Amino acid sequence: MQALFIDAVGKTRLGSIDEPAPGPGEIVVAIRHVGLCGSDLNTFRGLNPLVQLPRIPGHEIGGEIVAVGDGVPAGYAVGARVTVLPYTNCGTCSSCRKGRTNACRFNRTLGVQQDGGLKERLTLSFEKVIVNERLAPRHLALIEPLSVGFHAVERGRITANDRVLVIGCGMIGMGAVLGALAKGAEVTALDIAADKLALACDFGAAHSIDAASGDKAEAVQRITGGDGFDVVIEAVGVPETFTEAIDFACFCGRVVYIGYCKAPVSYQTQLFNLKELDISGSRNATLADFSAAAACLEAMGETADRLITRTFAFTDADKALPYWDMHRADVLKIMIEV
Repeated sequence: MQALFIDAVGKTRLGSIDEPAPGPGEIVVAIRHVGLCGSDLNTFRGLNPLVQLPRIPGHEIGGEIVAVGDGVPAGYAVGARVTVLPYTNCGTCSSCRKGRTNACRFNRTLGVQQDGGLKERLTLSFEKVIVNERLAPRHLALIEPLSVGFHAVERGRITANDRVLVIGCGMIGMGAVLGALAKGAEVTALDIAADKLALACDFGAAHSIDAASGDKAEAVQRITGGDGFDVVIEAVGVPETFTEAIDFACFCGRVVYIGYCKAPVSYQTQLFNLKELDISGSRNATLADFSAAAACLEAMGETADRLITRTFAFTDADKALPYWDMHRADVLKIMIEV
């Protein structure tokens, strides 16, 4: 069968690999759609330190079950539509012992620390396969990236009483927008791309701040009546937005970081104390986050297609990452149809 490889920085190809077979407790999933993630793009660009090349990318998966091994519980029928929980957990590290398996110290995400789902079929433990017959495969592949934003909403303890700023309206930031809206919060979106801001507002954001023009700090003051935001979720990962998250939070506010910087960040740390901020990291997503994101997509129906910028056929999959690299500002989600 065929798979997409990132062989070296800036180089992709389709190549042949062995057919999978399910062992005990395993399921073979026929891949129908795979969404490309920013981590895949960074691998292609040579900016992902967690990846060793060559690598088969892809961890945002929609497919169907085509084979089931011995010992798989009832409920995983051949032909059922599924998505995939693409993370591993060791069960013994401090994160796992606390029940926060999404932050396992030894996690190996599909397409990052191990080969991923951009292939025709994939073998997985049944525990990592989530049956969902309500969503189309292309929408199943949207669950994982949205769930990362939903997890950040949980980390921020967002309620209907909160005014929330989401910095960065890529796919994960859009998940944070949708997750905060699902909690009943008032959401403001901040981005440099006007089309992403417009989409966030179409989905329900009350306000938008165009980071490419105007005074961001003035806009924050105007929208919040001078207070700042109860919760700021950072989904970009550059030093400027890391410090802005602190600046734009209100006194006794909460800051959640999804993005991570590749360069050191310099803070005026007195604001941590003067504002008595709660500052949290957010990593991956839980099964509960997957369920919440899936419910959101089910409610959206065909409107969810607006989250997909462009779809490539699997025969042209080697062209998808070069395309995204050349159109980074304009892309929300690239999808591969297998």
